[in-house]
Amino acid sequence: MEFMFDFVLQPWPWWISGILIAAIMFLLIYFGQTFGFSSNLRTLCAAMGAGKKVAFFAFDWREQTWNLVFLVGAVIGGFLTQQFLTEPDAAVQISQATVQDLAKLGFAAPQGAQPDELFGLEALSGFKNILLLVIGGALVGFGARYAGGCTSGHAITGLSNLQLPSLIATVGFFLGGLIMTFLIFPRIF
Repeated sequence: MEFMFDFVLQPWPWWISGILIAAIMFLLIYFGQTFGFSSNLRTLCAAMGAGKKVAFFAFDWREQTWNLVFLVGAVIGGFLTQQFLTEPDAAVQISQATVQDLAKLGFAAPQGAQPDELFGLEALSGFKNILLLVIGGALVGFGARYAGGCTSGHAITGLSNLQLPSLIATVGFFLGGLIMTFLIFPRIF
């Protein structure tokens, strides 16, 4: 049993994720389902009766129950991992070049999963950070809705189904990430 626990705690090779994602995609395609995390918001709104007022939410949300179970499982899995499978003082391992780039922008190397300056409780004390979080959240929500799905939906499901709109959306996501990383982020900070 201890061997299994040690195996789970160690870093796994990147290709294991690829195999698991491919297996899940084959199963979803086989059963005629699609994967996308942001579609759960639409499903939740439909389940709460939003379809009575807005046609976009008027669909049988029960057909997406499996996706809601996936959402709940992701939240529970994240909680359990943080509580029981994470070493308390383990920081994310990033390259020294990234640490130096973050230092130039005024960020310390992360002591946990992300920089406290952006995601710690002290980030909520400054107006600038709150404004960035609100604008960023609105842009992500708008972008996912405008693109017809989030990065996981397009990059995993859409590309697996060889959909051209998903290829265009995925290229757009990556271009947006590069623009943010190299042009906008350094000017904000």
